[in-house]
Amino acid sequence: MHYYKFNIADYRKDTSHLSTLEHGVYRQLIDWQYLDEKPIPLETQVVCRRLRLGSIDEQKALENVLAEFFEKSDKGYFQKRIRVEILDYQENAEKNRRNGKLGGRPSKTHSVSSGLPNETQQEPNEKATNNHKPITNNHKPNIRATVVAMPDGISQSVWDEFVKHRKSKKAQVTQLVIDGIQKEAEIAGFTLEDALKEIVLRNWQSFKADWVVQKQNVFNKVDIARVTVPSSQNRDPALVKLDEDRLKTAPPNPEVLAKIRAVLGRTA
Repeated sequence: MHYYKFNIADYRKDTSHLSTLEHGVYRQLIDWQYLDEKPIPLETQVVCRRLRLGSIDEQKALENVLAEFFEKSDKGYFQKRIRVEILDYQENAEKNRRNGKLGGRPSKTHSVSSGLPNETQQEPNEKATNNHKPITNNHKPNIRATVVAMPDGISQSVWDEFVKHRKSKKAQVTQLVIDGIQKEAEIAGFTLEDALKEIVLRNWQSFKADWVVQKQNVFNKVDIARVTVPSSQNRDPALVKLDEDRLKTAPPNPEVLAKIRAVLGRTA
């Protein structure tokens, strides 16, 4: 198997206590078991060599991860969930081989699975219990037609709602679908996340720029301050008041001015 789903939220919940070194070891062990479709060897020297673990700290990290997340058997170390998914995949692959020997696809009354992640194994009304359908080593699928992971820049909640919405339409989330939405979103002036929200909100099958109104910078009239006053033919009342006060003010008495200068030590 060279394809498997990876739930970031579940992984972080279960491994938040691991060190960076232990994270690296654990992820390599997961990839190893999926790729080889068999348990991790019991010989730790073989494991250390393949993962290039040489220091004492690295070997200790390996021991911690194996002890916590893997179970030991006579055939090696295995992770429960991975083993179940591998067995399911191998069973589906065997069914496909038998169908091929019988002359191809069965009648439409039967469910068919090619082992690709964009096809289902369940009957139409059967609730899916295994959403992981890996790709075989000998398949070369069309990447744009396979189910894709959450794109960068999209929040988990928005992505989950969009995927759920697509499932309700009995449609899958492929790279081709995301590329199409991205292109139309750019034309409409939307981000990809905004476009996905719009699809869910309006119950659309897809997204077209013609279906939405482009974003525009519109000023709110309530926020515009009025700085002008109506024009008038009359003189400003404040200026009229100043002129009236100037006329009422009597000139200073010369004797008073003389006394003031004397006090200040000035000559007349």
